[in-house]
Amino acid sequence: MPIFYDTHAHLDYPDYAPDLEAVIERAASSGVSKIIAIGTDLESSARAVKLSDRFPNVHSAVGWHPSQAPEAPEDLRPALRELARHPKVVGIGETGLDYYRLPSAQGGTPADDQRYKQKQSALFRQHLELASELGLNCVIHQRDAFEEVLAEMAPYAGNVRGVFHCFVGSPADMQRVVATGSLVSFTGIITFKNAQSVRDTVAATPLDRFMLETDCPYLAPVPYRGKRCEPAYVKEIADVVGQVKGRSPDELSRATCATAHKFFPKLA
Repeated sequence: MPIFYDTHAHLDYPDYAPDLEAVIERAASSGVSKIIAIGTDLESSARAVKLSDRFPNVHSAVGWHPSQAPEAPEDLRPALRELARHPKVVGIGETGLDYYRLPSAQGGTPADDQRYKQKQSALFRQHLELASELGLNCVIHQRDAFEEVLAEMAPYAGNVRGVFHCFVGSPADMQRVVATGSLVSFTGIITFKNAQSVRDTVAATPLDRFMLETDCPYLAPVPYRGKRCEPAYVKEIADVVGQVKGRSPDELSRATCATAHKFFPKLA
């Protein structure tokens, strides 16, 4: 059975509280041998680390999601640094910029938007600084802020790479990411009937420049669309990626797992 990794899963979410052990077992039975649990704030990150202690095949990344920036402390670095010292923390994130729902869309003012963006930017730089300090890479979330994310990352080129998770950008956007040394990662969106543009980007992406993920509990692939997603469904994602790339399951397994190990040096 070909082996795959789920490089972005939110296993600490309450969606999995009733049956987490069964979820982990189903992943292993489906050939998903490693899962990276992603933190979205300090409490979520701590839960992700605890999950990596509990399950041998789970690792973790620690960070603060940009859409939750207003609730973040002014300086995240001391707390994240402590969490990141854990041997199974393999990356920093989820971090980045998200301009999809600005305060002005919910009754706020342009000044509120500016403060919101500034807080996101400050937190993003803290993640990048910490990643550089610790020799780790970043799990990048971006929505409606592609140019700004690239600009924030530019000063750290050569020290910190990012994986642009849940990538839905164009082939040209992908090429710009790859040109900086960073990677992209694809989810169950690739299986959606209306996602030909994502399949076009997958087709154009070099075999050694992308990883696979579920972003579970979100974005369950066909035939599970609309249901709770889980790491076992990487298999369905890999099936479609293999078809698009014209690669066998074994070839895709070797390539994506090798890319994950190079990007996450602590992924033992």
